[in-house]
Amino acid sequence: MPTLRVFTVLRKCRFCRKKPVVHDDEDEVAPAEPDKNDIQNTLRMLNSKLEDLTTCNDLIAKHGAALQRSLSELELIQDAAEASSKIKAVNERATLFRITSNAMINACADYLDLAQTQGRKWQRALQHEREQRIRLEETIELLAKQHNTLERACRGNLTGDNKGNSTSGANEDYSDDDNEFFDAIDESPSFTTTVQLPPSHIKGHRRTDSGASVTSIASSEGAGPKYDDLSSTDDEMSTDRPEQGSVITVKTQGPLPRSGSDHSNLSDASSKDSSKSSQSSSPVQRKGRKRRKKIMEKPNMSLNLWSIMKNCIGKELSKIPMPVNFNEPISMLQRLTEDFEYSEILDRAAQCEDSCEQLAYVSAFTVSSYANTTNRTGKPFNPLLGETYECDRTDDLGWRSIAEQVSHHPPAASLYCESKEWECWQEFTMTSKFRGKYLLIIPQGIAHLKFKKSGNHYTWRKVTSTVHNIIVGKLWVDQSGEMDIYNHRNKDNCHLKYTAYSYFSRDIPRKVTGVVTDVAGTAKYVVSGTWDKKMEAAKILHGGERPSSGGKDKQQIYQTGPPKLMWHRNYPPPGSELMYGMTEMAITLNEIEEGVAPTDSRVRPDQRHMENGLWNEANQVKVQLEEKQRARRRKREADAAAAQQAGKVYEGHKASWFEKKQDPYTKMMIHMYNGKYFECKEQQDWTKCPDIFTT
Repeated sequence: MPTLRVFTVLRKCRFCRKKPVVHDDEDEVAPAEPDKNDIQNTLRMLNSKLEDLTTCNDLIAKHGAALQRSLSELELIQDAAEASSKIKAVNERATLFRITSNAMINACADYLDLAQTQGRKWQRALQHEREQRIRLEETIELLAKQHNTLERACRGNLTGDNKGNSTSGANEDYSDDDNEFFDAIDESPSFTTTVQLPPSHIKGHRRTDSGASVTSIASSEGAGPKYDDLSSTDDEMSTDRPEQGSVITVKTQGPLPRSGSDHSNLSDASSKDSSKSSQSSSPVQRKGRKRRKKIMEKPNMSLNLWSIMKNCIGKELSKIPMPVNFNEPISMLQRLTEDFEYSEILDRAAQCEDSCEQLAYVSAFTVSSYANTTNRTGKPFNPLLGETYECDRTDDLGWRSIAEQVSHHPPAASLYCESKEWECWQEFTMTSKFRGKYLLIIPQGIAHLKFKKSGNHYTWRKVTSTVHNIIVGKLWVDQSGEMDIYNHRNKDNCHLKYTAYSYFSRDIPRKVTGVVTDVAGTAKYVVSGTWDKKMEAAKILHGGERPSSGGKDKQQIYQTGPPKLMWHRNYPPPGSELMYGMTEMAITLNEIEEGVAPTDSRVRPDQRHMENGLWNEANQVKVQLEEKQRARRRKREADAAAAQQAGKVYEGHKASWFEKKQDPYTKMMIHMYNGKYFECKEQQDWTKCPDIFTT
């Protein structure tokens, strides 16, 4: 009976191959396999037309040169009689040039018509071949399922014979409608991934292919990385790149996990008890206060260009107010805090005993911060100088953070976040380059992450973000470049590569690949995935030695265990497209809370007006706040000039909750948290806060 089922499948496949494919045009049927003679005839016709075009091109060049010589000679003639004969010659050559040009135009039209006709024909043929291939794949899949069913039935009959119950197995009736089929099981599936190792002598943060200011760092024995000057020019970026790293091919052995629930640690010890260490990719839910699930929907307001232009008349470019129509109702400080939406990855990383395994989790955390940029094209509000944002999620997520705008020209924001297991801080600044159709956003600041138990201290710099279709079309964001996550305690390194989107590339869009290496340059883990969906990591089982530097594009094969899910994206709630594309966490960022500082982004009036749908009022208040900030800046400049004349030192603006110090790891001057904010919050002492929101 199982054999009859196989023949049934074959008959179904034969019927599918004979069945015509109907397209949008009801009278048009997909052609059969194209004849080789037709293809050769078409190629000969195209070659003939191309030769005609070449001949016409030569004639045009010849007659054009002759016409140009005649015109030059005509300019030098002074005798009227001789000029008459020359004018006649010029007219003849101009006629020849016109005839040749018309022949060229006709030949081009013939070639274009033939190419378009054959192109449509070949496109239908390729579509037909694609559908045939899909049907063949489905046929092979069905045959594999049938083969697997036959093997199970055979094993069941053999088992029944051994138990003396072979008659019951012989009388079993197989039916296509009554049985459930499963995929054929491969004993040892293999998955191949190609990743690129950084050069063995390069450690720390490096420049990216996209021109990001990520510096090349040569590690020294017992010392941290050395950072180059961030103010490098584009020419320096293009010439001062590190040498090409080694390319390795990774073959993953073993079956993949069949569900996303297996999030256990990657070490062998923890994998023995997966029921205890398995965790969901969603945030750890603790008991906390109830937070809002939605905000007011975005008003359907068209952008009036005249209303913008009339406000620009007679003003300097730096004083032109940008309307809130381009914004989303959160500030840049809140957007930086949103990076900790997947902080549970760091909680799992803190439990790892293996530093390389921990680094694999940290790499997944760095990737997760870009997940929401696929459908978030709104511009966050630029924070005012001295503006702050506090986010206390210790009740449900186990961490709290404070961010402050510490500089306005150039704009810079400092952030500090802490939990029981780890602490993270950074000073974020960036440069932007407008390239006509797209905008490059190049982060400059360095992020720090320290685990309190192990003492592992990691640093990295974000990759370049590209905003496409600035002038015309729908905005979309891409991430590209290279990132190095460096462990300053034991010199482990994770090199990640963000592949830029290309219409002609066969790679998966938004692809991220990387490898974790130890201090000796030995590859330990391979990480791969996409920055908008998920990241996985696989431990290298065999190999791991860095390929020798001799030879070009030398590859080495590594065998890894089955990949484990490190991070999976939490998709926005239903209707998020009407709420600026925000996730559940982003919706809660601007929720009003009591007891926060008077400089907190939640109490910023123009941002609050925009969230409430009052865009006209928001634009008016925004102009007033920005003008007040310019007035404060002019006063500081006047005070600085007066102090200089008096021979005194003028300190300028001083941040309330961050102090400017030298980073012991990067040797750069950055603003670091002074640890006083939450103490002042308990006492409700806000005497340090400037008045920035009063209009």
